[in-house]
Amino acid sequence: MNVFDESRPIFVQIAERIEADILDGVLAEEAQVPSTNEFAAFYRINPATAAKGVNLLVDEGLLYKRRGIGMFVASGSRAVVLAKRREQFYRQYIQPVADEARKLGIGIDELSELIHRSAAEHEGTPAP
Repeated sequence: MNVFDESRPIFVQIAERIEADILDGVLAEEAQVPSTNEFAAFYRINPATAAKGVNLLVDEGLLYKRRGIGMFVASGSRAVVLAKRREQFYRQYIQPVADEARKLGIGIDELSELIHRSAAEHEGTPAP
């Protein structure tokens, strides 16, 4: 069973998984991150691929190295990941919905009503 999406580079997916763990609180700020060899063994990938994913996050300032000890989650990383994910959510989901709503003549109030209805259906409660 392949745990990676073949349409995107594995090292990017490694970085995204670490980001998800930071966002979910699995990796707290200042917590040590598994080594590249641990990632490589767990996912059965080349250690260089794992290192490339980890180094993406080092370059973004989300992780930092302690010489001779390992990689750690930088202070403030969760807020950075949250802001990044919110921006991705906006670009990937909200903008296309807003564009389609404009094409269909759906105004902001009606769009808001549809979103509330969808959320209520997801929660199993009737929409107001």
